[in-house]
Amino acid sequence: MKRAISSLTLFGLVICCLLSCNQKEDEWIQLFNGKDLEGWTPKITGYDVGENYGETFRVVDGLLTVSYDNYYRFDNRFGHLFYKDKFSDYLLRIEYRFIGEQVEGGELWAKKNSGVMLHAQSPESMNNQQDFPISLEAQFLGGLSTGDRPTGSLCTPGTHVDIDNQFTSQHCVTANAPTYHNEEWVTIDILVRGDKEIAHIINGDTLIKYSNPVIGGGVVNNFKEEIKQDGKILKDGYIALQSESHPIQFRKVMLKDLSK
Repeated sequence: MKRAISSLTLFGLVICCLLSCNQKEDEWIQLFNGKDLEGWTPKITGYDVGENYGETFRVVDGLLTVSYDNYYRFDNRFGHLFYKDKFSDYLLRIEYRFIGEQVEGGELWAKKNSGVMLHAQSPESMNNQQDFPISLEAQFLGGLSTGDRPTGSLCTPGTHVDIDNQFTSQHCVTANAPTYHNEEWVTIDILVRGDKEIAHIINGDTLIKYSNPVIGGGVVNNFKEEIKQDGKILKDGYIALQSESHPIQFRKVMLKDLSK
């Protein structure tokens, strides 16, 4: 007797194909060129778009590095480095690692904490004092020597999503993911299908899956009222790497455009 393929199984097969099938090198867009920040724009809380306070974002030995060695204190200078193009349907692959120690003045929750923002508003549309872009965050967490601290979770600054076809207003939803305690490199894949389905993936395993992202909720401050249009569906947007007070490096930031 034939059995119907469930949507979850079908989604898993799509992911496996995208991750394991032989892919030509030229099918990937290298968002980070390994040399400089060409194509990227910083926006740090309290500073104008494009002002890279303290060289927070820099390239060191071919690695895109978030550094605070020019900071006296963090002082809520939350930063984001935006790629120049908007995307809707894509597979994003990021290789990252936490390094060193958190800068003085960083929040306790921000130790070994960073992430990549998806479907984000543009840096030009952010207020000077805005802390986070309205977006979806694939959160990167590092272990703190003991206990579990899974990476790849979802946070929602100024947004809401559906999980298992149920609306949730919870700001951060913990992924079923491994904990990485040291300074090892971690590879995460993020599959984005507009507003239909978004999945965070490590080693071929789907950590968390959600859909129907819309603008709404809090955990974003000092935004322009005309930008935060609650209820608006998010089908596309910008990609941005975070700086939240703990040094982090990125070895690869690459994207396969699935809209073509």
